[in-house]
Amino acid sequence: MTAPTIPAARTSRALEVRRQKTAAGLDRIKDVLDQMIKTRAPITMAAVARTADVSRTFLYEHAGARALVDEAVSQAAGRRVQDRQAVQDELEASWRERALNTEAALKTAHAEILAQREQIAELIGQVRDLRSEWSQEDIARIITDNGNLKRQVRELTAEGRSLTGKLSAARDNVRFADKRIADLEVQLTEQSHSATS
Repeated sequence: MTAPTIPAARTSRALEVRRQKTAAGLDRIKDVLDQMIKTRAPITMAAVARTADVSRTFLYEHAGARALVDEAVSQAAGRRVQDRQAVQDELEASWRERALNTEAALKTAHAEILAQREQIAELIGQVRDLRSEWSQEDIARIITDNGNLKRQVRELTAEGRSLTGKLSAARDNVRFADKRIADLEVQLTEQSHSATS
């Protein structure tokens, strides 16, 4: 009567040891996956098996282990998307700020040009109206001032053209950055699919 009890007890102990070994393996896998997600390391079956000290067969055949890996891969993919979005948002904000600064400088230059032109027109009108009342020195000074104002208008006009060019270049850079980010997202998606398959 005691003979059948001994094999049953051994079987029971063996099953318990196996259950504990499986639970310990699952715990190690979970710890390894958590660490890989935190460090943004690529999650592959080979890397998980090696680091968690379990076999690849265990990872593929044990439903719990496979579920842990699949969930970690999904989390890592979501984090990569968030990281790419953060980089894209930062790039867009940087270019948007540059474009806004260039537009503000362009508006300022246009306002200065308009003010200079109005001042020139006013001075020319005064010269015409009062030419007979002014001395040759006054006329020479006004002509000099007029020349200086015209030079300032030319400089401001050139600066306005330069700022317009910078604004155009900033917009081109934003479009190029958007295209490059989209290309990188496609590459990362393809790499993610090939790494999981």
